[in-house]
Amino acid sequence: MYLEGLKVILLETMLSFLGKHLLFVMDLTRRVLQKLHLDTLLSPSQNLHQRALGNLYELPWMFSTGFRGRIQLLAQAVSIISVSLLAVERLSDFSPLFFTGLCEAIVAALFMNIYIVGLNQLYDIEIDKVNKPYLPLASGEYSVGTGVVIVTSFALMSFWLGWVVGSWPLVWALFVSFVLGTAYSINIPLLRWKRFAFVAAMCILSVRAVIVQLAFFLHIQKFVFGRPAIFTRPLIFATAFMSFFSVVIALFKDIPDIEGDKIFGIHSFSVRLGQKRVFWICVYLLEMAYAVALFVGAASPFLWSKLITVFGHLILASTLWYRAKSVDLNSKVAITSFYMYIWKLFYAEYLLIPLVR
Repeated sequence: MYLEGLKVILLETMLSFLGKHLLFVMDLTRRVLQKLHLDTLLSPSQNLHQRALGNLYELPWMFSTGFRGRIQLLAQAVSIISVSLLAVERLSDFSPLFFTGLCEAIVAALFMNIYIVGLNQLYDIEIDKVNKPYLPLASGEYSVGTGVVIVTSFALMSFWLGWVVGSWPLVWALFVSFVLGTAYSINIPLLRWKRFAFVAAMCILSVRAVIVQLAFFLHIQKFVFGRPAIFTRPLIFATAFMSFFSVVIALFKDIPDIEGDKIFGIHSFSVRLGQKRVFWICVYLLEMAYAVALFVGAASPFLWSKLITVFGHLILASTLWYRAKSVDLNSKVAITSFYMYIWKLFYAEYLLIPLVR
């Protein structure tokens, strides 16, 4: 009860503190736009404090309308918690220091995620009018200028928090995510890497499979606990397994969006190879990952870890195959529903990862 109450107090205090500074950053960003004579982009009918901010607890959803956007933010938080738990060696590690470090990492990563998702929407307005017309920019709920202010503010706040915390693993995670997320979306020569299927997949793979696992583990292991940077067996497994999962997500996310991607020249694997082929490639990759997970779990020296991880992965692999065989590949609704299910498997894996020993 004490730890639960402490976590709530820490989180509420951090959010309140960040909220005050976020208002300042958004005001500063707006003034910069005005100085650059870009203030005409800002809709006069939109009050940034009332509509964009409102309640600080609603901030993560502004650019994350719909299942995919929200699930990305939730998955980011779950993945950081899971990887952080890999650094826990004893019960005494569950201290106020650990929960403070964990909250710092989650909030900083959440802010950077909102920047990346928001930037992608800023450069995909016309595509989203076809694929996802409910998003705030595509629907006209927010003006482009308001989007620029919000996205820039969250990027600045993310870097500010990383700098204040003083954790170099956290700062590097934010910086690399910023660079790859920007290169993925921004439409200038040599960038907008999302147009190229392989490069786009590598961007997502780098962030979800490598940065999240290694950087946030080192943030807790080295900066919070002050222990040597040792790459443990569970960490190596988590990085390798999530590499497979990240490739699948990178491939599968474009299957429901094939219509808009064809119109606007986005050469995704789904456009080049067809929906059916990419669908089964994704399923086979996940099944291969689960097969490896079974062997890793069986090799654990701890009986409890062996039983939980082996049976857990066996159940996930079986349900994946059963669901995949029943999907109607001619139905966008069915494909999207299966994509949601893949994200549920993603969540489930992060529940199992801390139990791999």
